[in-house]
Amino acid sequence: MDLGQVNAYRMLHIDNIPHVLTYGLTHKDSIHSNPNFVSIGDASLISNRCNRQVNVDNGDMVNTIEKIILGEYMPFYFGIKMPMLFVVQRGGNFVEKAVRPDDIVYVVCSVKLIVESNRMFYFSDGHATDSLTTFYTKDSVEVLPQILDWPAIKRSYWGGQDNLNLKRKKQAEFLVKGDVPLNCIIGYGCYSSASKQRLIEFGIHEQLIKIIPQAYY
Repeated sequence: MDLGQVNAYRMLHIDNIPHVLTYGLTHKDSIHSNPNFVSIGDASLISNRCNRQVNVDNGDMVNTIEKIILGEYMPFYFGIKMPMLFVVQRGGNFVEKAVRPDDIVYVVCSVKLIVESNRMFYFSDGHATDSLTTFYTKDSVEVLPQILDWPAIKRSYWGGQDNLNLKRKKQAEFLVKGDVPLNCIIGYGCYSSASKQRLIEFGIHEQLIKIIPQAYY
């Protein structure tokens, strides 16, 4: 696998898509942020990330290159059907209410296009708030495909105490500073034909939409 084959996935409520089509993917602190943004995430985790500082060391645990605050970056996953989605669909923890799969859309971006757009970014080999996770700068992006644990990212089953590290690595993140422009988005994944029809009505070309019920719980 090379960098051109790596995608970054961001899960959004379908009601946020019209704003995306106008402004791209926007950070909460952006001047273009969505004032009517519909959140589907864990409110406690989102709050924790706002001030969570992590070390970036490119795999060198002795020498820290820099420190970053997670909340200043827009997070993406490298795969589908993440543990967070399980909570979003069922509610619980600090997810206010369960969200129907029909209302959840995967916005798919090309990592290569984001890199070429000269945005500041970092990536991790696991869940960003886990102490075992390592963070990397853009200097390591060419070896990103070799650093990530793809079997873990693609794994369907991640539950149980025996799979805690697999679960951590499945949730590796791509962290982008600021907004991601519309031309970095290469497609949209949804749950059903009804979801697809709504996306088409928003103005998305049918060829950019893929119905992937297997990407949901």
